[in-house]
Amino acid sequence: MALYEHVLLARQDVSAQQVEALVEQFKGIIEANGGSVPKTEYWGVKSLGYRIRKNRKAHYSLLNINAPSAAVLEMERQMRINEDVLRFLTIRVEELEEGQSAMLQKRDRDDRGERGGDRFDRGGDRFDRGPRRDRPRRDDETTETTGTEA
Repeated sequence: MALYEHVLLARQDVSAQQVEALVEQFKGIIEANGGSVPKTEYWGVKSLGYRIRKNRKAHYSLLNINAPSAAVLEMERQMRINEDVLRFLTIRVEELEEGQSAMLQKRDRDDRGERGGDRFDRGGDRFDRGPRRDRPRRDDETTETTGTEA
């Protein structure tokens, strides 16, 4: 049997539970046709690069599939019929990725907050010019250069 990675985009106005039900429905189609789905991941609601059927965001889900091509074709046919599915992409791969996908690893990294704090909380960065009293006043500079007295 062939190995596939399948990404599914569902409409933004359906709930996360409905998306999980959709994934289970398509997983059942694969299993009924002699395949298996060893891993599913819900990536959450993300912005789309452009509007698709008047939607600016979508629920993203990943399915790793080990199935014959007929099972994948049947699942894709059912997805075309379903109104909640905006887009899908199935790619045949040599081996399935173990552990978390890159999207979930990125989200974990973002949640940790590697940068630490707000960007304005940094002390001594390139915008810090030192105390105000150490710098010359602007109006003093202009009177010296123009040669007029204030």
